[in-house]
Amino acid sequence: MKFYNKHILPNLVHFACSLKPAMQLREKVVPLARGQVLEVGIGTGLNLPYYDAAKVTHLWALDPSPEMVRKAELKARKVTFPVEFLDLPCEDIPLETASVDAVLVTYTLCTIVDVQQALREIGRVLKPEGELIFCEHGLAPDVRIRRWQNRLAPAWRCLGGGCHLNRDIPRLIEEGGFRIQEMQSAYISGWGPASYNTWGVATWLQRPQVSVAEISQPERGG
Repeated sequence: MKFYNKHILPNLVHFACSLKPAMQLREKVVPLARGQVLEVGIGTGLNLPYYDAAKVTHLWALDPSPEMVRKAELKARKVTFPVEFLDLPCEDIPLETASVDAVLVTYTLCTIVDVQQALREIGRVLKPEGELIFCEHGLAPDVRIRRWQNRLAPAWRCLGGGCHLNRDIPRLIEEGGFRIQEMQSAYISGWGPASYNTWGVATWLQRPQVSVAEISQPERGG
């Protein structure tokens, strides 16, 4: 698996995550980031072209995969704001408490081993008025698709670099101490088990909150 993880997986992830439907969602959520930004799981840097350079003063780009980071570094040369790469897992973010205005996670929470520890770390580094901006695939509401997600999950974790097809992303975010302020979800074109996507904005409350079904989900204006 070492050869696969080093030489094949980075290209496979880049291909899957750069398909048009996913890129259209990136185009929606990435420009919401502002100020001092931390991107958790920058991967090959697919989000970099979508940042609003007029709003971002600094970007910390965190990812434990040197193979993917090398690809992201090439894209970082084309942006006008400073990008600082952190070659570390997100369960231990090397930034000061309350130092970040926004944290961006796109198609990353599905792969993190200890997702609750990672969310606690994200909450720790966010300023009191900071936002977690997320865009993820996850557990589908449709019973038929969910059944396939559960069947394929063990094998896909091995082939997809630890990617979980059946994580309930909104529930995990809330259990991690966040309140979801705005959220949208939809099936996008592509492979069925990974086609249910959720995106939105959450704020850190440091304690578990009510279920996502009880939270209003308004459209983001502007």
